[in-house]
Amino acid sequence: MNPLPSPKKLARLLLVLGCAASLLAVAHAAPHRKAAPAPAPAPAPQVRDGETEARLIEIYKLIGQAQSRAALAKAEALVREHPNFQLAQLVYGDLLMAQQRPVRSFGDVSDTAAQSGAQMLAELREESQLRIRALRERPPANSIPAQFLQLSPRSKHAIAIDTSRARLYLFANEPTGLKLIADYYISVGKLGVEKTEEGDLRTPLGVYYVTSNLDPKSLKDFYGAGALPINYPNPYDARRGKTGRGIWLHGTPPSQFSRAPKATDGCVVLANPDLQRIIRTVEVRTTPVVIAPSLRWVAPNSVTTDTRRFADVLQAWRAAKASGDLERMLSFYTPDFTISGKSIADWTPLLKVELNRARGKDIELKDLSFLRWTDSADTMVVTFGEVPTGARTGPVKRQYWVRQGPHWKIFFEGVIG
Repeated sequence: MNPLPSPKKLARLLLVLGCAASLLAVAHAAPHRKAAPAPAPAPAPQVRDGETEARLIEIYKLIGQAQSRAALAKAEALVREHPNFQLAQLVYGDLLMAQQRPVRSFGDVSDTAAQSGAQMLAELREESQLRIRALRERPPANSIPAQFLQLSPRSKHAIAIDTSRARLYLFANEPTGLKLIADYYISVGKLGVEKTEEGDLRTPLGVYYVTSNLDPKSLKDFYGAGALPINYPNPYDARRGKTGRGIWLHGTPPSQFSRAPKATDGCVVLANPDLQRIIRTVEVRTTPVVIAPSLRWVAPNSVTTDTRRFADVLQAWRAAKASGDLERMLSFYTPDFTISGKSIADWTPLLKVELNRARGKDIELKDLSFLRWTDSADTMVVTFGEVPTGARTGPVKRQYWVRQGPHWKIFFEGVIG
């Protein structure tokens, strides 16, 4: 991606530029300029993820440098190749208008036209501002979202979403730690975030995992290049009585390159080329997806202390299980703990049998992942392989812990593989 303009120039762009409905702008453009004939249908160009956004930002840079002719040429090429990219169309419309008179603001159309398209103009202005803001306010070099305390090598990638910036960040989990490899503009729920119930048009916040990869051939065109469902509601959501289902990362219909920042029924939506890159990259079941109102970026070594402290708690749980002491084991669980739909009272006899059978046999916890989520409570999502001494393999488990005063307690446990 080309270097971005300075923060000062970008701030100027946000003040000077606006978004116009391109068709309206073209209609108000120079009388002597004839509309170009509709191009003959052509095969869709191969588009790299992030390419169109980079080209749009380049147009903004040229406008900021008062190179309007070069900006117009690039805008014309962009909308020719992507006629469904509404924001690019609208910037192109303003540039056409500027050939005749100074453009007063983004979306410089008649008052009547502005009123009739007020919502569209507002959404496109917001999209433009969010794209520039996210590209200007980059995460600190070599930093990670604070939720990622530790990821197992089995999780080869991770996703973090900052809904306040309408941005998805894609990481590779390398031997040296998480590395940011790409980031993309996204759309969220029409009524924002913090989903609590079915049909509330909000996107959930929390720690999730990609559960499957849906074949685009099985989906309506509305979902674009495909869909990656996530496990909303997760056990923490269920504990708080949250309802709803069918939260996906998915693409856009053919008529739209991207959608407004708040335009979905609760899903996270990306441009199709960006989604295709993610689908090609991430793995089902092992890829965590953090959705936060705002990401806090930290140095990887800053989470080391918290990771070690919680690792000590988990090892104490492991030792309790290996000891066969039922009361000691139960001290790690909350009164409302559930496992496979069973309450702690229903589960205790089964646990007793399991502990008696395994008494004296140690267990090893392999491929540990710790993801922390803090809102009204401090929680930890823990994934590991539980391998008895002498065995080569064992079940893969996921536990949900909550901090109660100085202690961590388990409120959900399940086998996931």
